[in-house]
Amino acid sequence: MKKGIHPEYDYVIFRDSSCGQDFKIRSTCKSSQSVVWEDGNTYPLIHLDISSASHPVYTGEQRKAKSEGRIAQFNSRFKNRSLKSK
Repeated sequence: MKKGIHPEYDYVIFRDSSCGQDFKIRSTCKSSQSVVWEDGNTYPLIHLDISSASHPVYTGEQRKAKSEGRIAQFNSRFKNRSLKSK
């Protein structure tokens, strides 16, 4: 690899704002905020709106989709209407 052309790849703390869980992951993200981690070292801090700790798909709290498809919904809505023949 050429020196000086790649971004710095180091540990960063990502904090999920909705549930408060922290993740220590290697990344190229930069931040002006920092936090002291459990190991005593200081790392950049990135705030996330949602992560796997709070996303409904990963937590199992997602809404159940309707069993009917769009065609079935259309048919049930217009089943009483008849076509007029000329």
